Parts: sequence; structure tokens; C-alpha cells
Amino acid sequence: MSLELDHLAWSVGGRVILGGVDCTPPRDALTGLLGPNGAGKSTLLRLVAGVLVPEAGRALLDDVDLVRLSRRDRARRVALVEQESVAEVSLTVREAVLLGRTPHGSRWGGVTPRDEEIADAALAEAGVAPFADRVLATLSGGERQRVHLARALAQEPELLLLDEPTNHLDVHAQLDTLGVVRRLTARGVTVLAALHDLNLAAAACDHVVLLEEGRVVATGSVEEVLRPEVIEPVYRVRCHVLEHPETGRPVLTFAPATY
Repeated sequence: MSLELDHLAWSVGGRVILGGVDCTPPRDALTGLLGPNGAGKSTLLRLVAGVLVPEAGRALLDDVDLVRLSRRDRARRVALVEQESVAEVSLTVREAVLLGRTPHGSRWGGVTPRDEEIADAALAEAGVAPFADRVLATLSGGERQRVHLARALAQEPELLLLDEPTNHLDVHAQLDTLGVVRRLTARGVTVLAALHDLNLAAAACDHVVLLEEGRVVATGSVEEVLRPEVIEPVYRVRCHVLEHPETGRPVLTFAPATY
């Protein structure tokens, strides 16, 4: 699906959080949303998801303004996985994942065999099937993060929004999660993921958008954006870019700025 962010703006108490964001993440691709703390990454994802209402601008998915859709219609097309999703004490993992089927069900009907089938596939794909009968609140932060990813997969979105999807995960789980996301793009899902680790973005993303103080300062391929002259003034570090010996993708190293 084609996503276009057109002059999205939002502020709090007169403080500009997003100052008119314009970008077009490619369809059927993983776009990394990058930037220092406070750059506006999480806010941008919440605006696109409809959690927040923009003061100005539009978020268009195949020329449909997501902001104007009903909550139910938007949830049929867009899934958001936030950093700190609340773990409901009473829910099992399978029950939490089945919540992803809510937008697709009848307003009066219950869970169908098809819903169960999709939820089980999502549990397996996210690597949390062994936890299916456990209470969600008993899992670790990293395990819960993967359950919330499974819930989003069960939602069968056209657009998947991820806020720090590798948060709380060890290295193996980080790579495995990004592998799941890559397979989604191969199935036609457009993914926009806020990432803190620039090297993970360099290794996994098809495209990146770099934010600073609520504005887009660079957008393009990882090779175009993850360069010292772009990264150094935004992150206020010294940066060297190497080449991965197997993939040929950029590998970034950092040192404190000397100015």
C-alpha cells in the first residue's frame, strides 16, 4: 500500500512536536523512522495510527485519508505496536492476540474458527506460540513485545506501524523480529518502524526517514542517509561508516563529538 504523509503537524501547549512532516515511505517496504530522543518518532506513528489527531496535514494510504476513517475501518487497514503496551492481567497470550481480530469480526458475533486459525499462525510467526496459554502479564518485557507484534499480525494490516519493535529484545530476538517484518513486506505489507539503533536500521531497512526536532532532515536509502555528513549534526557525534563484510550494507561506528 502507498503511504503519503502530507504536512502532518502536532504541538502540545504551544510547543511544536511535529512541524509539518512530508515523506512518502515506499509501498511493500520496511521504512526506518530514525532520529534522536524527542525527535517526534512516536508522535508521528500515533498520528498515522489515529491515536492522536493532527493539527494539520494528512496521512494518506492509497489516497484514503486515514484521519477521516472511522476507528473500526482504520483498524482494518492499520496496526500499531507501541513501545510500552499495557499487559492486561487477566488475558492469556492467545486471548491478547485474538484481540487483533476484533476489527474484522461481526459486531455481535464471537471468535470464529478462521479467527483462531489466523491467531495461531500469528503466534507461530512471532515466535510466541509456546506462551499461548500463559497470562500475558507474567511474561518478560521482550516476550510481551513479541506478543503485541503477534496481535498486530493477527490484525492482517495493510500498514504496520512499529515503535521500537526491538526494545527489550536480545540480539537474536532483534534479528528474528526484523526477519518477521521483512517477510511481511514480501507479502505486500508496508511497514514504518521507529528504530533507535542505526545499525539495525542499516541492516534491515529498505528506506529511512531521519527526523530532528519534529522535521524531516533526510529521506532515502540507507546508503544515502546513513552517512557521516548527515548523521553527525543530527546526533552530535562523530561517525564513521564501514561496509559489512557479508552484506555490503553500512556499519556505523560512533565517538563523542569534539566540538
